[in-house]
Amino acid sequence: MTLLNQSLRLPLPVAALLALGGCATPSGQGDELSIYAAGPRAGSHVVVADVEQSQVVAGVSVLVPKPAHPRVAASRVGVDVGREAMTLHFKDAWYASLRVETFAPLDLRAYVPGGVLAFDLNVEEMAQGGVSFKVGCGKECERQVPFLVPARAMAGKGWQPLVLSMRCFARDGDDFSAVSMPFALEGSGSGRVGIARVRLLASGTPNADCPDYRTQSVTPEMLNQSWSIDHWGPRHEAKKAEVKRRNAAGEKTQLVFIGDSITEGWEKTGAPVWQRYYSTYNALGLGFGGDHTENVLWRLQHGALDGLDPKVVVLMIGTNNTGDRREDPATTAAGIRRNIDEVRQRLPNAQILLLAIFPRSAGADHPLRRINDRVNTILSGFDDGRHIHFLDINRTFLTADGTLSREVMPDLLHLNEQSYDAWARAMEPALRRLMGR
Repeated sequence: MTLLNQSLRLPLPVAALLALGGCATPSGQGDELSIYAAGPRAGSHVVVADVEQSQVVAGVSVLVPKPAHPRVAASRVGVDVGREAMTLHFKDAWYASLRVETFAPLDLRAYVPGGVLAFDLNVEEMAQGGVSFKVGCGKECERQVPFLVPARAMAGKGWQPLVLSMRCFARDGDDFSAVSMPFALEGSGSGRVGIARVRLLASGTPNADCPDYRTQSVTPEMLNQSWSIDHWGPRHEAKKAEVKRRNAAGEKTQLVFIGDSITEGWEKTGAPVWQRYYSTYNALGLGFGGDHTENVLWRLQHGALDGLDPKVVVLMIGTNNTGDRREDPATTAAGIRRNIDEVRQRLPNAQILLLAIFPRSAGADHPLRRINDRVNTILSGFDDGRHIHFLDINRTFLTADGTLSREVMPDLLHLNEQSYDAWARAMEPALRRLMGR
């Protein structure tokens, strides 16, 4: 996302927002819906949260309490409340949220898709953090707009008005008739961000753009997350250098794994299992934590496979499309298909072992699990029996009733060493068959 007009800034909000159509008195009832103006709208409250706990905001300063055994002991998330604004501050946080929750759902259909979300933003510190904005769209429905890069550009420049099209938060089929979270500011890493005068307008001129959800999964892009932005690019270059080193030494890479943090885990938790099963193939791991389909595509188009000619490529990607964006299964599958085509073009001799996206979340009925299951249904149709081979080993990780245990995936997403061993054993027959072709 980029700001379309970087010159807009407070302390001249009235003139600036009048130019944007954001401060004009509504011509008709319902043209403007105030969400936060020197306090939350009537019938709502503000909640501050980290990855484990949440706290209703009452008073001038609130720090999210820590549980007895916190997952990230050093992290801190809190909010300072001024006369007209709130400031979310977070340190070493996986997740920080400042959100408005209503006691009764709001009908926002008058503001979608032609309206705008307008607010004033003051990025005080963001060198080691990132932020995004979120709007609810109904039950189990939330839409997020990432803002890390422009937020870092705004740091230290004072208050600035921001106007986002509601099209940024709406997808085909979204209802918006019963929304209990009309706005949230979310962060990760470390930062301080002020927010004020949050409102929905029936019309207005955006001053920032946003990704097109219909094409995001197939549009190559580097991964811009607060925790990854400093090492993602260097890791990509290091992997390319490793391929060059192997080739110079005459070391043939027969097997390549491509994916996200679950695949990257072969280099960490799963390393002993990798050594037992895949060292004989001189296998190469190209798993990058946090990757979505478009991030893998960027890597493939920027030299990740140069100099390689493996027999088999194992590909699993897509769970971050689900977890970060609750993406439509069809567009996630389209992103995976685009990566398959890229691999086929660059490695025409390789067999592709396409894995079903692994289960996540404890219950089979969890929304994120259901999305991944729907993606996998589409992926099964990509199997052509010649170059692309779909394999679903998900039952390996589940109980009979579909439950995913923390003994298998401690955070209900990433594998422990025993689970990497289970993965290797379940995949071995198919892999041996393809390696023998």
